Amino acid sequence: MHTKYHRILLKLSGESLMGSQGYGIDSARLSEYATQIAALAEAGVEIAIVIGGGNIFRGLSGAAKGVDRVKGDQMGMLATVINSLALCSALETRGQKARVLTAVPMFPIGEPYSPGRALETLSQRRVAIIAAGTGNPFFTTDTASALRAVELRCDVMLKGTRVDGIYTADPEKDPTATKFEQITYDEIYRLGLKVMDLTATTLCSENGMKIVVFDMDTPGNLARVVEGEPIGTLVY
Repeated sequence: MHTKYHRILLKLSGESLMGSQGYGIDSARLSEYATQIAALAEAGVEIAIVIGGGNIFRGLSGAAKGVDRVKGDQMGMLATVINSLALCSALETRGQKARVLTAVPMFPIGEPYSPGRALETLSQRRVAIIAAGTGNPFFTTDTASALRAVELRCDVMLKGTRVDGIYTADPEKDPTATKFEQITYDEIYRLGLKVMDLTATTLCSENGMKIVVFDMDTPGNLARVVEGEPIGTLVY
């Protein structure tokens, strides 16, 4: 496999792990993801992963129902750890070594995250699954992904979603929405597009971290993106 990117940060949404279940982790979807990731790692790509927790708990929606925002976000962090452990197990079942690193100390569930430990993990041809967001409330897993991509000097941040890129409007709600092949950070700000939260977008913009938004739910798409095929939307 000829790859365009050597080291990637893959952001997976917790919602996508639900599959068709509506809650929790769909074993078929988890298996699909693990198969794609393991194949890429076997080809020599260094992979760091951040997974959201929205399939289990979202801090913001919890706060709307009366849960304290800080505690709600901490519950969301724990949800990302559950997803990370599930993905780690699925990868190891396929013979691909992986390690869960947590932004909040949680040994022996995961090892404490540090950039040095994550880089060491990648150099050992292990997948580094980075859980618990940034370890702080009021920051999303998108921001955690941007931060880890910059810290680990990744070539690109890949945001795997349910849609095949960035559109002028939500394509699931607006049939006239058109897709961008490429778009700048400035255009995202100007058009008010909800690609990621503004903190994450600004962090990528200020550090020159390219983002590719693509459909992760189509088997084979992850490899196609890493090989440089122009699928999804490139943000630069």
